[in-house]
Amino acid sequence: MTGGASGIGRALSLGLAHEGAKVVVADLDEPGMADTVAAVRARGGEAVSVRTDVSDLAQVQALADRAFGAFGRVHVLCNNAGVAAWGGLETATHRDWQWVLGVNLWGVIHGLEAFLPRMIAQREGGHVLNTASMAGLIASQGLGVYNTSKYAVVGLSETLAKDLRSYGIGVSVLCPMGVATQIRVSERSRPAHLRDSTGPAAAPTELIGRTLAAETVAAMAIEAIRENRLYVITHEEGLEPLRRRFHRLEQAILQRKT
Repeated sequence: MTGGASGIGRALSLGLAHEGAKVVVADLDEPGMADTVAAVRARGGEAVSVRTDVSDLAQVQALADRAFGAFGRVHVLCNNAGVAAWGGLETATHRDWQWVLGVNLWGVIHGLEAFLPRMIAQREGGHVLNTASMAGLIASQGLGVYNTSKYAVVGLSETLAKDLRSYGIGVSVLCPMGVATQIRVSERSRPAHLRDSTGPAAAPTELIGRTLAAETVAAMAIEAIRENRLYVITHEEGLEPLRRRFHRLEQAILQRKT
């Protein structure tokens, strides 16, 4: 469970532990990881923590070594860690791109590189949950760097579901709107060498729709894992923007001059 120290990652850790899973919690927030592990154990579950920067392949490989070493098998991989940078694309810096793509996209890729070969070799099936966002399906002004990373995670997950079908490994991509997490204060975890020196960070973009509890979203994701459903879209408010997007795509074809 990457990003397991708080928010959706913590809620998923607790929810999966309730289902009988043994949990390996990965994050940069060591006190938060300790809290998650303690909460799992307090409910009778088993959990360990591994400090991990998911943008670093070597650290994710070490995470996989620890997970397989501690419990012998991995059946559910949750690539959940995520950060957000705010502001228009015209003001995005190279460091913004490096940081957000490093965590949100490369973190998912590194998880697949480190875990999938061993999961396939087990010949026991399994499931991969990639946390994207409604921002991976609908573009929002002021969220361009984040949008880019999450659109990539959605496309990756859609293809991965086809590629892994023959191995009995399912794939779900989690696409929530507002959730009560610490994503709006992501800057706290930005590495010093990727911090911007051009001025203060832009204010977070205000999103439409309700803010759901992390536990509510985690329950939806766990249900999708159980039922092997690809898309986990948590907010009904997302339906109309999705309809508008696909209507525009349809019209681009129907109105094309031949």
